[in-house]
Amino acid sequence: MDDYPLLNLFWTMLWFFLWIMWLFLLFKVIGDIFRDHSLNGWAKAGWLILCIVLPYLGVLIYVIARGKSMGERDVKRAKESEAAFQDYIRKTAGPQEGSGGAAHELARLAELKDKGAITPEEFEKAKAKVLA
Repeated sequence: MDDYPLLNLFWTMLWFFLWIMWLFLLFKVIGDIFRDHSLNGWAKAGWLILCIVLPYLGVLIYVIARGKSMGERDVKRAKESEAAFQDYIRKTAGPQEGSGGAAHELARLAELKDKGAITPEEFEKAKAKVLA
């Protein structure tokens, strides 16, 4: 390592990281080709062949030609994922405040009082706590 100057090491690392960034872009483009429902099979095959046969040029052409729609599809996919996650949270969390949560709790307490599981004094304390 004594005969490899520090500037050459930096230059090599720069090219290495640029190559890694290009690989990430290549995989993103290939993933976008397969996820795009607006392209038919032949168009997908054509873009894929272009990206495989002329990798640097093919990726550059794809990003220039379809970069904006690629970003829009990513945003749409992220919003759909976030909506599905929020829906899952709402389903798992159960009733929320303001959506019948207090009424549901009061009905449950009344049912427990009617069954004799809690005394009327305990019912009144719990009811005051729910309504507070």
